[in-house]
Amino acid sequence: MSVAIEFKNVSKHFKGATHRAVDNLSLTIEHGEFITILGSSGCGKTTLLKMINRLYDPEEGSIEFFSEDIKNTDPVEFRRKIGYVIQQVGLFPHMTIAGNIATVPKILKWTKEKINARVDELLTLVGLEPSEFRNRYPSQLSGGQQQRVGLARALAVNPDVMLLDEPFGAIDAINRIKLQDELLKIYNASKKTYLFVTHDINEAFKLGSRVLIMDNGKIQQFDTPRNIAASPANDFVKSLIDSAKGQEVFWKE
Repeated sequence: MSVAIEFKNVSKHFKGATHRAVDNLSLTIEHGEFITILGSSGCGKTTLLKMINRLYDPEEGSIEFFSEDIKNTDPVEFRRKIGYVIQQVGLFPHMTIAGNIATVPKILKWTKEKINARVDELLTLVGLEPSEFRNRYPSQLSGGQQQRVGLARALAVNPDVMLLDEPFGAIDAINRIKLQDELLKIYNASKKTYLFVTHDINEAFKLGSRVLIMDNGKIQQFDTPRNIAASPANDFVKSLIDSAKGQEVFWKE
């Protein structure tokens, strides 16, 4: 496998903050991995994600995208190579579902026929019947359906890297599990690189081929779910695992 993303001694500090959001972070992500990024609010996980698509630039260090230093890229052009999904979805309310999914293909001047075929393909992929949903508007969809459309839009131009920032955080438990399963199917079919931010340890361990655990801008452990569960690197990681086990006690009883 080739290296998709590499952080080299990257730091980011926001004005007025007591500590760095990302503190001298180095890591390598192989192309085709599904990386989940786990940590509590303010640990730096979203900052890390936003630096990959240049919403933030680091003060120190460098980030390479398939061996190219991203600071040498045009940010707008660069972002079109990356799929980006957020919790709030961010669909355009005045556009139909088809129009939302077609946003970047239209910018790239795809033909109408190619766009229509891709919209139908993606709606089917995320479990929404094209004939039923392509001409609806976001306000006519449930939260879970809107999240599926957001995922379809991010996949529109078949990006090599997908960034997902707590995309299921506002979804109810039943639909959240369904969306996790759909996402795994899509990932397994594509074998692209996925980075998925969450504060839910069960979600992180279910989805990730490797899990990146962060606290105070630093990596606490970066390994497979099985290895982390078997050998927590420190007390912080152990406390996360213990909290997940504690939540299961009721059901065992």
